[in-house]
Amino acid sequence: MIEYEGFDVSVGFDNYEEIKKYLYAGDKQEFEYDIALIDVDSVENFERFNLQKSEKNYFVTSFDLYSLKKGLEIINGLPAPIKLTKIIFSKDILKEDNEYLNYVSLGSKAIWNEDNIVYLPMDNGDQNIIIENQRVAKIGIRKLSVQYKESLCYVVQDILENDVPKSKIKRDFKLLEKDV
Repeated sequence: MIEYEGFDVSVGFDNYEEIKKYLYAGDKQEFEYDIALIDVDSVENFERFNLQKSEKNYFVTSFDLYSLKKGLEIINGLPAPIKLTKIIFSKDILKEDNEYLNYVSLGSKAIWNEDNIVYLPMDNGDQNIIIENQRVAKIGIRKLSVQYKESLCYVVQDILENDVPKSKIKRDFKLLEKDV
């Protein structure tokens, strides 16, 4: 586990218990994180983290065939249908993207939250900035496109719901923009 700009990031844990053991070395402390973002790439990991009982689940995808097939394979391997919010990476933000995802997921166990779809622009400028952020291990959003920043802000607002006022989230994003 490493700290990355105030966030704890871990790779390779199979469930919350492993994370707790690592963090607390056997202490009986509660899991002290307000939010845990879990990226899963298999049905087994989804079940190990008991994500079926999560408050929110997101389906993050681009439209390359591998991402779509792998994501839908995981959803269809689940024991029960699941409500998901779509986060779609797309070069051109078109309603046809959403329609296509609905089409390829027909008969799947996905119950789409159609009232809340997030589009993240996938252009070369934003991609280059994301790669640069990874290289220097910083969260720099200043050079990201306005549309990308607005989408990120929206996702944060959706995750936090009413716990944090939207005005504070927007202020915090403005502070991140000033950070070099």
